[in-house]
Amino acid sequence: MKDLFGSPGKVSGLVLRIGQCLFATASIAVMASSSGFYTTTAFCYLIASMGLQVLWSFGLACLDAHALRKKRDLQNQVLVSLFVVGDWVTAILTLAAACSSAGVMVLFIRDSNFCSKQIQVACGMIQISIALAFVSWFLLVVSSYVMFWILASV
Repeated sequence: MKDLFGSPGKVSGLVLRIGQCLFATASIAVMASSSGFYTTTAFCYLIASMGLQVLWSFGLACLDAHALRKKRDLQNQVLVSLFVVGDWVTAILTLAAACSSAGVMVLFIRDSNFCSKQIQVACGMIQISIALAFVSWFLLVVSSYVMFWILASV
């Protein structure tokens, strides 16, 4: 199998997984610290999606760290197939959640004047959370793409 950037069991793969986990955790923390995020379903979906991504990325980061410490190869067809399916499912869910949340924020800011002077801070926090979710999604897409090419090279 090919040795690509972000391959499972490599330092670059561990860095990608830690980055995904950290940005998803930051997105959850920022969203949870803003007031009133629970009133809109799209924001709750973003929290749930980021929670799933934290679990998935943290689990794979632990697996990568274990493989690096024990000097084990994680690039077999069954494991890579599992990684591909998990990465693509979480990537699709994360993109859907981030896009729906961004759409709701556009509606709130431009159309309904929901983000008035009184709750400007909450809207800013939600926007930061959505941006962090997109960064986390981008890192997940890199992992997904690498896993797909590793699986294709088998």
